[in-house]
Amino acid sequence: MSGGRERPGRIIGTPPVTVGQPDGCSSVRFQERRRGTPAPRDANARRVMVAQRSRDTAPELALRRALHSLGFRYRVDLPIVGMPRRRADVTFTKWRTAVFVQGCFWHACPTHLHAPRHNSEWWRQKLRGNARRDEETDAHLTLIGWLPLRIWEHETVDGAVERVAAALAARGHPRALAISAWTPVPERAVESS
Repeated sequence: MSGGRERPGRIIGTPPVTVGQPDGCSSVRFQERRRGTPAPRDANARRVMVAQRSRDTAPELALRRALHSLGFRYRVDLPIVGMPRRRADVTFTKWRTAVFVQGCFWHACPTHLHAPRHNSEWWRQKLRGNARRDEETDAHLTLIGWLPLRIWEHETVDGAVERVAAALAARGHPRALAISAWTPVPERAVESS
């Protein structure tokens, strides 16, 4: 092993990755792909995919800031009981409401879905699987008495906050009830007699 240090592979049955090779490639680490994942088209595509965040995305942060400024308190990135690898973006535990901020691409938004051209069959299955997992999560939460609420990234922050507040008001959240009480009602035309 001349100078290198052994690291076990991430996938069972793959050879270990050696860091610090004598051939001068010590700064390059070989990244292994999950089984069934196609190779990235190029280095830039790989960089973009690795940079995708699973939490604290811009739409999620905007929603959280707006909710917090109205006085709502919540839990962030809470695991869903009984469902491994699934987490709610914003959770109101006492009112059993889980809010998910969905990216239009990753969760196959019916309005903004853009089908990739490269590896199109794999992407079609991947996005379909994501949507199916979202449906399973919603069904599980409903079964255990929770309210799942899906917010798309293309929705306005004000519209998303209104939806969350309305859902919480329906569950008896006092701040949401107070907010819905002072929300201005659209003016009606006054009829003259």
